[in-house]
Amino acid sequence: MAKMKPRESQNVEYKSSWHDEYLKWICGFANAQGAVMYFGVNDDHEVIGLENVD
Repeated sequence: MAKMKPRESQNVEYKSSWHDEYLKWICGFANAQGAVMYFGVNDDHEVIGLENVD
């Protein structure tokens, strides 16, 4: 599997699945200094994809 290079930090976050509560996180990032959230990436930074993306 492919691995993501950047480590998690205040501006980088990895999530292995989607939950609607993440919308609050996204708003918080947007209202702060900005950030990037990667979905479908596990804690080992491996790309695992998402199911049911509809």
